[in-house]
Amino acid sequence: MSIETDSVDLTPPTQNEKRKLPSFSKRETTIATVLALLAWTIAVFDYGLFGTLLPAMQADFGWTETEAYTINTWVAVGTAFVCFGIGPVIDRLGRRKGMMTTIGGTAIVSGLTALIPTGIPFLSNGLLVLIRSFGGLGFSEQAVNATYMNEVYQVTEVADKRKRPGFHYSFIQGGWPLGFVLASGLALAFLPTLGWRALYLMAAIPAAIIVWVIAKKLKETPQFELHHKLTELEKHGQSDEAHALAQSYGVEHSSTAPLKRIWEAHLRRNTIMFSLAWILNFFGILIFSILGTSVLKNAKGVELSDAFWMLIVINLIGYLGYILHGWIGDKIGRKQTIIGGWILSGIFFALMLSPLVDSPLMIIITYGAGLFFMVGPYAAMQYFLAECYPVSCRATGTSFIGAMSQPGTILGGILFTAVVAATDTGSAALWIGAFGLIGSGLLMIGTKPPIEVILEEPHGI
Repeated sequence: MSIETDSVDLTPPTQNEKRKLPSFSKRETTIATVLALLAWTIAVFDYGLFGTLLPAMQADFGWTETEAYTINTWVAVGTAFVCFGIGPVIDRLGRRKGMMTTIGGTAIVSGLTALIPTGIPFLSNGLLVLIRSFGGLGFSEQAVNATYMNEVYQVTEVADKRKRPGFHYSFIQGGWPLGFVLASGLALAFLPTLGWRALYLMAAIPAAIIVWVIAKKLKETPQFELHHKLTELEKHGQSDEAHALAQSYGVEHSSTAPLKRIWEAHLRRNTIMFSLAWILNFFGILIFSILGTSVLKNAKGVELSDAFWMLIVINLIGYLGYILHGWIGDKIGRKQTIIGGWILSGIFFALMLSPLVDSPLMIIITYGAGLFFMVGPYAAMQYFLAECYPVSCRATGTSFIGAMSQPGTILGGILFTAVVAATDTGSAALWIGAFGLIGSGLLMIGTKPPIEVILEEPHGI
């Protein structure tokens, strides 16, 4: 359905006319912020359940430890195809419909996962890989959020959100550890009595509800409405009119396809460096976040039930990391915040895996610190990504880079599984996970926002 909003003036401008995009009211900004947080948290709840429940599913499907990691890697391969395809779709559908698509896909995937049969090895494993591959829709929700909230905070009438967007966005991006807290907490409470299938059904219900609320309450950003009009003018051969309209709003316009744009000369270095950094960082995300229960169980000898409650505490610590890094990013710069956080994360995880750490308290402290500095910088990263691509290819850029998590998960999974087979989980987590995190921080040194995005940001609202 259509949401009634202050419309963007899309009529042909007079010569040298200057226009301003309509603003988001305080109420509209609050609605957008709350729905973005809920959508991301529920999307992560589904995405995180697979890793959280992997040890339990391993027993039900009859996998060995190595086979379970291999299945996870194949799921990542399928997820990659979904993630790579969603960005251009969102740049055409819009931010609001994109959010409905990603979270709606999450509801369907969660429900179907609960129905997968066991005991038929080839069929069961094949269905699991196919269905869980579409979990990439839920994972891609963060790219939609980053694009949408970047544009909302540019035009909001709430001065503090325009002044400190990274800090306010950190509460939204913190849905990652909150989703894992939900996954671990509900697994601790219901897995022994209801089994893993019931937990996937629990993830499907709130996702379906949020899609309905988004359809009723969320409005599209004026930046996308303008971009959509410019695209329509280009399609009808009215390129001069499109450039005139864009110029009246002081924004950059290009007729080049979004996926091609992110490889143009002035954006290519960002695309390459972000992609490489994201790949290496997801070595760590895979091992210490998605497969957290397996690392605690197999590398540190923690019982599965104890691993669930430990991960609840660890992920709550991680949520505080989002708030701190969002705040610091506004103060000293998002790039510097990301670099420092990811390097520190690798150091803390290496310490956690060492023989020096053997008590539950020290495991929680070092693991929590590692997660704090690993996921926290994403509060700055998701906003920094949106600052590094213009409106015409912003969702494509952020989704493409976000999709590089899957090559990271695939390659990391292959390397991790190989090293586990040759040595053990602890050694594999150190060499692939901890050192991958440090490398990702160093690669971020090569990124830089282009001048055209700085010029696009609305002023005087």
